[in-house]
Amino acid sequence: MNHRIQISVNGERYDLSVEPKKTLLDLLREDLELTGTKKGCDHGECGACTVLLNGQPVQACLVLAVEADEKEVLTIEGLADGSRLHPLQEAFIRHGAVQCGYCSPGMILTAKALLDENPRPTEMEVKKAIAGNLCRCGTYNKVVKAVLSVAGKKP
Repeated sequence: MNHRIQISVNGERYDLSVEPKKTLLDLLREDLELTGTKKGCDHGECGACTVLLNGQPVQACLVLAVEADEKEVLTIEGLADGSRLHPLQEAFIRHGAVQCGYCSPGMILTAKALLDENPRPTEMEVKKAIAGNLCRCGTYNKVVKAVLSVAGKKP
């Protein structure tokens, strides 16, 4: 039996009927066609599916869509302001923190949540924040530099 949910995604309100076992990740990718959120391990281990749920980073593969009822979701598609990239997106490009790009959406949203909570994190705080996001290309140092550059820190 499907459940009705109301959810705000990237500022747009949706009234949807979802299966009880459908994950937020599948809702975003399949139903709303927001494929910037990546499906990696599908077990909450890699962070590729990280989105912000009411401003907090969550692995969308571990959140049931019904748990997002009456909540706000921000995906990588909603981060830019029209054609203008968010400063974190620009910094990731500028610092070469985007290689294959698979982990980038989750890393960027994790970094946004950190900077929203702590606008001037230390290098160690950035490393701790992104610890749940795996990068198979190994761009961790570049990610840290990108985040610190947006925070106004000199890496």
